[in-house]
Amino acid sequence: MTNGAKIIKIANAWLLILMLAIAAVVVTITVVNHNAFGPQRAVQDYLDALRAGDGARALGLLHAKVPPANAAVLDGAPLAKSQAALTDVYIGDPANAPSGHKTVTISYRIGDAPLTTEFTLTPGPKRWLFFETWSMAPTTLPQINVTVVNAAQASINGAAANMPDGKSAFAVFYPGSYSAEYRSDFFAAPAVTRNVTGPTAAIPAVVLATGPTSNLLTQVGGTLHKYLDACTKQAVLMPTGCPMSAGTDNRVVSAVKWSILQYPDVAISPYGGQWIMAPLTVKARVEYKEQNLYTGALGDVKTTEDFGFTAKLAITGNTVTVTPVVSY
Repeated sequence: MTNGAKIIKIANAWLLILMLAIAAVVVTITVVNHNAFGPQRAVQDYLDALRAGDGARALGLLHAKVPPANAAVLDGAPLAKSQAALTDVYIGDPANAPSGHKTVTISYRIGDAPLTTEFTLTPGPKRWLFFETWSMAPTTLPQINVTVVNAAQASINGAAANMPDGKSAFAVFYPGSYSAEYRSDFFAAPAVTRNVTGPTAAIPAVVLATGPTSNLLTQVGGTLHKYLDACTKQAVLMPTGCPMSAGTDNRVVSAVKWSILQYPDVAISPYGGQWIMAPLTVKARVEYKEQNLYTGALGDVKTTEDFGFTAKLAITGNTVTVTPVVSY
């Protein structure tokens, strides 16, 4: 083999090595662009920030404007809790959009509901001449409007919040699940959950229907029991300040005995910014012996009747006051 042929063979070998190296570089750049710098990476970073409860980082990545609303769930544990219900999260491949933009759609489930959220990303300057950069198109955070009946506070994802006049709007990140509720010793409202999928998705308003707790009903019921039991201690046909009463045209010749057969069912509901007790009914029995004024005959009387009355409810701090109201 001549020296020229050897040189050509060596050159071809080096050319092949160079072409393979270039191909490897191209593949590496493509893979790195896709995994480390592509549109999906920006979405993944945003989702990671939400799961970590890092509201500042999430807001910066989303390039979102915060509306003039309560920020109770935009950071920390309440924000992280908004992601706890999301399962089977999958980030889809980028799709082309107008003006060189890309869209990335994530799919996930909240409970049994399959949901999706779409993000629009804009291209940025290249890093080190080869690597792409992408950022989310600016948007405005959505908000959840919450109303609580007869209260000035509530909680959302565990974060306590003041509710002036019983109303407030909460700015929220997306996607996420947010649960609002109200709970105190005497009144509570069941939790209401809203799933937020995007900045423009319609979010039904939350109304927290506050009602009495079992603790309050027990206290009020106990107070009424004591009141009515005290009424039965009055051995007269018309106990003073009590709803029960009986009458006869004959002479009562024995002690009068009252007994409660059924205590009132307590129902408390909101009205005009206050808590009102529904009308009460007690079933009572009266027993005594009487003498007919015309014949002189003696007879036993045992009468059962329903008696109605009302009561006023006042709550100051941890003190519950129940004031029966009797009309004759």
